[in-house]
Amino acid sequence: QVQLVESGGGLVQPGGSLRLSCAVSRNILAFATMGWYRQLPGTERELVAKHQLGNGGMTMYDDSVKGRFTISRDHAKNTLYLQMNSLKPEDTAVYYCAAGNPKYMTYWGQGTQVTVSS
Repeated sequence: QVQLVESGGGLVQPGGSLRLSCAVSRNILAFATMGWYRQLPGTERELVAKHQLGNGGMTMYDDSVKGRFTISRDHAKNTLYLQMNSLKPEDTAVYYCAAGNPKYMTYWGQGTQVTVSS
């Protein structure tokens, strides 16, 4: 069974930064696609950013985070990161990492809370 463990969430003021980490119990080269999602209570889980192997590594971002968030992988550490800058109150959510293939995510972490508030 593959385990994904997120860390790095917390409380930050608007305009601040956080870096989320997702440690994976398997070599992450096994996953063509990895991503970060977020969810508010009573809402659907939404894609924040995705990283896909191939062609030097392709990334995609939701429009709401473009230019502020950066997704990256460290294959030596089997870890996925999400660098979040210029945070806004509307970024407040539980953030989940996921791993799988381009069609669906097979494995999910338990989530880490990010709260942006003054």
